[in-house]
Amino acid sequence: MIKKFTLRKVVPVAMLLGGAFWAPIANAQSSYELNSGWQCAPIAKVKDNGTAISSTAYSTTGWLPATVPGTVLTSLVANKQMPDPFYGMNNEQIPDIYKTGRDYYTYWFVKDFKQTATAGGQTYLNFRGVNYSFDVFLNGHKLNSTLNKGMFMRRSFNITKWLNAAGNNRLAVIVYPPDVVGNPNGGQGGDGTIAKNVGIQYTAGWDWIQPIRDRNTGIWDKVTIQTTGAVKINDPHVITLVPGVRQPEGAQAPAIIKLSAELQNATAAPVSGTLQYILDGKKVAKKVTLKANSKEEIKLDDYTLVNPKLWWPSGYGAQNLYKLKLQFVADGGKVSDEDNISVGVRQITTEWNARTESKQVNINGQKIFIKGGNWIISDEMLRFSDARYDAEVRFHRDMNLNLIRVWGGALIERPEFYEACDKYGMLVFQDMWGSGDCNGRWLDPMKLEDQWTRRKYPDDHNLYLESVKDQVKLLRNYPSLAMWCGGNEITPPEDILVALRDHIMPELDNTRWFIEYSNSENMSRNVNGGNGDGPYGIQPLSVFWNEKTFPFNSEVGSVGVSDYESLKRFIPKENMVAPVYDEQTGKNKVDPVWDYHKYIGYDWSIAKYGKVKDVEDFANKAQLVNYDQYRGLMEGFSSHMWDWYTGSIIWKTQNPWTAMRGQMYDYYLDPNACLYGLHNGSAPLHVMYNPTDGMVMVANNTFKPVTNMMLVAKMYDMAGKEKLITQVFADVTATTTKRYLSIKKDIDAFAKEDGAFVVLEILAEDKTQLSQNIYWVPNEKGEYSGLQKMDKSQLTVNAKAIKSGKIEVTLSNTNNAPVAFFNRVSVVDGGTKERILPAFYSDNYVSVLPGETKKVVVEYTPAKNAAAPQISISGWNMAEKVIAVN
Repeated sequence: MIKKFTLRKVVPVAMLLGGAFWAPIANAQSSYELNSGWQCAPIAKVKDNGTAISSTAYSTTGWLPATVPGTVLTSLVANKQMPDPFYGMNNEQIPDIYKTGRDYYTYWFVKDFKQTATAGGQTYLNFRGVNYSFDVFLNGHKLNSTLNKGMFMRRSFNITKWLNAAGNNRLAVIVYPPDVVGNPNGGQGGDGTIAKNVGIQYTAGWDWIQPIRDRNTGIWDKVTIQTTGAVKINDPHVITLVPGVRQPEGAQAPAIIKLSAELQNATAAPVSGTLQYILDGKKVAKKVTLKANSKEEIKLDDYTLVNPKLWWPSGYGAQNLYKLKLQFVADGGKVSDEDNISVGVRQITTEWNARTESKQVNINGQKIFIKGGNWIISDEMLRFSDARYDAEVRFHRDMNLNLIRVWGGALIERPEFYEACDKYGMLVFQDMWGSGDCNGRWLDPMKLEDQWTRRKYPDDHNLYLESVKDQVKLLRNYPSLAMWCGGNEITPPEDILVALRDHIMPELDNTRWFIEYSNSENMSRNVNGGNGDGPYGIQPLSVFWNEKTFPFNSEVGSVGVSDYESLKRFIPKENMVAPVYDEQTGKNKVDPVWDYHKYIGYDWSIAKYGKVKDVEDFANKAQLVNYDQYRGLMEGFSSHMWDWYTGSIIWKTQNPWTAMRGQMYDYYLDPNACLYGLHNGSAPLHVMYNPTDGMVMVANNTFKPVTNMMLVAKMYDMAGKEKLITQVFADVTATTTKRYLSIKKDIDAFAKEDGAFVVLEILAEDKTQLSQNIYWVPNEKGEYSGLQKMDKSQLTVNAKAIKSGKIEVTLSNTNNAPVAFFNRVSVVDGGTKERILPAFYSDNYVSVLPGETKKVVVEYTPAKNAAAPQISISGWNMAEKVIAVN
């Protein structure tokens, strides 16, 4: 029996984003989504079959409202039949499918909708993803002859002849959980058997997430009704070729556009017409005659696009997108079907960099230094939305990254994710389904079966390959998609790998880089031994700068606890206990709820800022460490750009659950200092210094040299007194890092007693600031003693509305004052004083020097009928205050 829970109020992410989860998108001649009005019931309560249930006369009284797209658990939580698994240890109260059996989470889903057949037209029912297998019934008829299986297989049914003449229809779908649910025994992917399916592996638990109790059973992706004429367009393929070495600005040599599509004639008679597309005001067309009840691949003539507007990764150029309208027009002039495609004109190539011994990625002929983040999935309960995808990818753009790797223990991401990556210039490194943990790379006592057996997972290789083909066709038109990868830290079984490498990719998507697995020797030469990625966890900054790791590192990461406001959202008050690090044993004493939410230790790093007073103090000091860690990580890798490295990808930048490690923003889309440390450290033009030898360097991640710039190095003591170290005219060539001079001797002497602030700047010829970097350095004992004795900040703050949803915050420090250090700006609801989420800041955790003024621009989506926004600001040496927006 399902227990009804009274839940602690936690703001749903949909509310944070100010809208419903999905909005209908019309891609075909007429298409709409079935995304509301669904009902569901467990099979234990439904004794009738699908033929009866799908009759409009069948009563569904007592059935629950269902969330579709979504999972069984999504619906149960929404109906308060299960507690919110994101809060405290609520997840332990939810029955796990391994103990209940699969029937417990086997559910019927029902949806009534209106649709009539049109003369000469066809109507299709499309499923974009169901986990794991299902049967589907419409108006008393079963639509599938065999059980539909596989989490990553689209299904389409021509329902024209089964529609009721009056237009009232009922759809009934029975959804079965994964064939093998796995034992969530605490291992990576539990006992590993979850990998027997073609589906998500982490649902049985990982070292950053607890098990998802229903294993994501449900209609988890879009369901649409599509109407066409006699001919339907399936899986168009657009390829853009951009020969030569290009620059983002100026006139461009032509690009080549190639297009093909499968045409499907669903009628018993031949159909003649024209397949055509319109791009940049020009039409390309081809006459076609299709046989009755047939499918045919049609290729249009290549088109030369004159002076194209190119698509570039973030930081290198604009993300120009063309609108391409593809149509099949039947003889007589009637449009039978059409598809609207966004086209980014770009070409991806790779080459082996002999110096680094790793692959180098080129876009439009220019080499790109990869600065990436590892992505798991947006939400563990698969509650996806366009708005959430947009916010998360925008955060990655704001970190000054240029790539997102979608990790192989999850899924091939949804088209809406790729649309956001196209918009914000994020290249995507897309893993297939599989991981070294579950699929047998290592000997693992937590796994049920031996390595040789696990090496053959999944059970159904043909289903795997058919699913890959389907997903490649779904995503291959997105310019952001840069790389396909066979799996996380291991290749798929040999027969699958051969099929992928030698047949599927060459035939379906032959312009992208296919990597056998995420830390393959063909990607990154492993001269250090071991697994080929890492290190992980808190590191001395010297590690990032001075210790060479893998030359294209697919996973390297650190900590990520968010601030006090974030912790309050999911940790009960009684569990707000700060971790304690024992220096003698090297262990962290952690509250059980923190441990359950996968806290990873900050070890020795917090104590350098003084003894922790309480959880809020711990979280504040953790932000200093967060900022320093991720700034140092990206600076260290950038300092060896094209010498040691061609790229690095942070493990990891986001969480699909309220975890406490490896995240630049929390599940509720509230950023922490990790994000802004990266924003600083990975800026396209960036001045920095090596904290171990004091070497000042400039990283130029643009295609243009910078000349006649003034390099300034200075220091401030804790009272705000300035000392100039040096200033010198300098220059730096394109896409490189240049060393200038060491300032270690000056810093060591100045910071000996209480530490100091080291300020590096690059000024243009007109004295405009091109880059600024403020470091806080410890005393000779490695402690931040001076920070603990700083006088109160004299910062003044003003805020004015630029337009609705956009605020400019001005931070001004007086002369002869201490540095206003590490200030967090937040836009809050004027009534509740709670942060408005998501919000995007041009910079944050900002330090303001004596006599200096800085501006932070905040953007957010205003909620209807909300109180006027206000600005909250607090800093290391300034108590929180809230000010009005003028």
